[in-house]
Amino acid sequence: MNLAIIYSNQSQECDRAIALMESLKQQYVLYVVGQDFDPEQFVKEFGPEAEYPQIALGYEHIGSLKETLQHLQANDVL
Repeated sequence: MNLAIIYSNQSQECDRAIALMESLKQQYVLYVVGQDFDPEQFVKEFGPEAEYPQIALGYEHIGSLKETLQHLQANDVL
């Protein structure tokens, strides 16, 4: 699997995304709102309805943690 990118607001859901990547021994980069990007950039990139975390695998934006879990299951990673 390609490098994962996690856009985080340090919520419990974001912690779960990190734990998922670590359990899969998946390398990831963590970007945190207020440190690496601002909320306006997040909305411009993902839309006003997007929730944290947003996850990309390689160059493919997958979406929320729930969408990422569905993607991994559909691709027999989980």
